[in-house]
Amino acid sequence: MKSLKIIFAGTPDFAVPALAALIEVGHDVALVLTQPDRPSGRGMKLKASPVKELALQNQIEVFQPETLKDLDAQSYIEAVKADVMIVAAYGLIIPTNVLQMPRMGCYNIHASLLPRWRGAAPIHRSLLAGDAETGVTIMEVVPALDAGAMILKGVLTIGARDTSQSLHDELAKIGADLMVVAMKQLAEKGSLPATPQDESLVTYAAKLQKSEASIDWSQSADLISRQVRAFNPFPVAHAMLGGEVCRIWMATALGSAVNETPGKVLDVGATIQVACGEGVLSIEELQSPGGKRLKARDFVTGHGLKVGQYFE
Repeated sequence: MKSLKIIFAGTPDFAVPALAALIEVGHDVALVLTQPDRPSGRGMKLKASPVKELALQNQIEVFQPETLKDLDAQSYIEAVKADVMIVAAYGLIIPTNVLQMPRMGCYNIHASLLPRWRGAAPIHRSLLAGDAETGVTIMEVVPALDAGAMILKGVLTIGARDTSQSLHDELAKIGADLMVVAMKQLAEKGSLPATPQDESLVTYAAKLQKSEASIDWSQSADLISRQVRAFNPFPVAHAMLGGEVCRIWMATALGSAVNETPGKVLDVGATIQVACGEGVLSIEELQSPGGKRLKARDFVTGHGLKVGQYFE
């Protein structure tokens, strides 16, 4: 396989499989762009991004500017004389002149089936919306948000127990595999066929707000289940129970028809069944303030939860 000289721009775990795959197949990753180390944990010590950690393990040069609008930063990138730039959840705006520096273009791994779910939170929004499937799009990077022409797509069915975390992990693998295929074609043929997005089909995946994680029991069990799974692992859906915030990590919808006040506990055991505006929510895993994540049965035993109590 012909090797390409690559600048890789990425920061979180989502980008790691792609960087690892490109290294493994033999491309020359000449420079990794990643966000500056950030304070993390109780001690607020500076922590390197997952992408930086992988780059250093492979003796790849790492560059961490606060912004790419800085002229010195742009000169540094231009000096690499890269064939291509690959972007995966980098998190910084890339100016137009930087996009034009690699001689064969700039390509992004986006975690949705574009043009659906452009923007910051495509995985969460696809779950919340009840989409039957999601996926990854390899696309050209252009100045407008996620608006570039599409190169390749990979589809992933959304299951009844999928969370944002489970989808994230699968999509990261799919994105890595697709990018390897795209770069092989680019190296061999010198270009990649691209299909423009249909602007009439565009939807936007707005950034998550913590307020969205508050459960409204008058909603349907299906919608609440999607909310719980979409906000796992962050910011975690929650409700009030006995005057305390209770975080709910996993719940699925039961088709049962009930005529009970929303929020009422109907059954306790292997799961905690709660009446909703429509249907019943079966809670499998939850957490009280300062406590550990517990399976429903252990939570019931430890907190003395009984039928007839209410989540609010």
